[in-house]
Amino acid sequence: MLSIGLGALLSLSAGSTAMAQGGTQNYNYGPLKYKVDPTWPKELPNNWILGQVAGLSIDKGNHIWAYQRPRSLDTSENGAVQTPMRSECCVPAPSVIEFNQAGEVINAWGGPGYIAQWPNSEHGILVDKQNYVWIAGNSTGDRAVLKFTEDGRLVGEIGQIYQGGVGSPPEDNTNTSILGQPAMMKMDEAANELYIADGYLNKRVVVYDRNTLAFKRGWGAYGKPLSAISNAAPAAYDPNAPVDQDFRNPVHGVSLSNDGLVYVSDRVNDRYQVFTKQGEFINEVFIRPATLGNGSVWATAFSDDAKQKYLLIPDGENNVVWEVLRGSGNVVGSFGHGGHKAGDFHWVHNLELDSNGNVFTSEVDVGKRVQKFALPSTSTSTSP
Repeated sequence: MLSIGLGALLSLSAGSTAMAQGGTQNYNYGPLKYKVDPTWPKELPNNWILGQVAGLSIDKGNHIWAYQRPRSLDTSENGAVQTPMRSECCVPAPSVIEFNQAGEVINAWGGPGYIAQWPNSEHGILVDKQNYVWIAGNSTGDRAVLKFTEDGRLVGEIGQIYQGGVGSPPEDNTNTSILGQPAMMKMDEAANELYIADGYLNKRVVVYDRNTLAFKRGWGAYGKPLSAISNAAPAAYDPNAPVDQDFRNPVHGVSLSNDGLVYVSDRVNDRYQVFTKQGEFINEVFIRPATLGNGSVWATAFSDDAKQKYLLIPDGENNVVWEVLRGSGNVVGSFGHGGHKAGDFHWVHNLELDSNGNVFTSEVDVGKRVQKFALPSTSTSTSP
């Protein structure tokens, strides 16, 4: 089915829908030819091992920050810390790890017990251009985003962490004093505004002031006011049912384009929705809408050309990264495949690009790794 173009999105009425089924139309673009770099990253120091890598961010110096889950390791993986010691390998790495471009660890901190408010399950990370590190969690009781300095000192908190979930209130999309198991964040650097995909419990996007941490605005699917979002648990996703009028848990990703648009990843609904920064709905695009399970749209990232012609969409259910034309919503290519060798994916979770156009991906479940993909200069992709 032909996608409705984002190039004409300002003339689209609210409620317009596009279905992206894959590159049957010729837009004079070719698929991107990303190739995995199997040497990245280097072996971790200190006998460390990664658990599920739930978050990624690239800072202004092109360093790659991974946010991983030490508690996701089993005793066959972290045998060196068992009592009695089971094996020489390995020791869980800290939750927050900073890599340089060569893939070497240059900074690491955090993890369970690091501070009293540490999330119950690590999820999203953002390193802003002021070098603050924002982290979130997605387990029961994770009702906050935490703000740290780059060396790991807590300096702010939006919401509250309920350790073990004890005392955590139910879903309430109108309550802006706490979050709802937030998934991922992005910063509008010029406006000093933090956008939060909120989340695994709530069904909304919320925006807070970077400096004061005060709530500024928020909305649900189709730009609904917070008061109109249903707190009821949705029925199982059915691609033949009417289109869901709310986001479905989890509201998994949020991205900001250079031309002032907000892209929200509604993972299990197999779609992303596009808004103005004030929350006005523009359109939505479905990616492989027959996908069941964990859904097809886990996050969105933009290609590094000036017009950001492509969206790159990690899909942890189909275990590929979709290459989508931002102007049409049409899928023109993909890379990756389910598996465990270099370049394969198992539950590819999110994706970021550095300023050189390199792609970095993270994997959860049993994937438990970060990978780097480069776009060779000999790529055959073309543009009009």
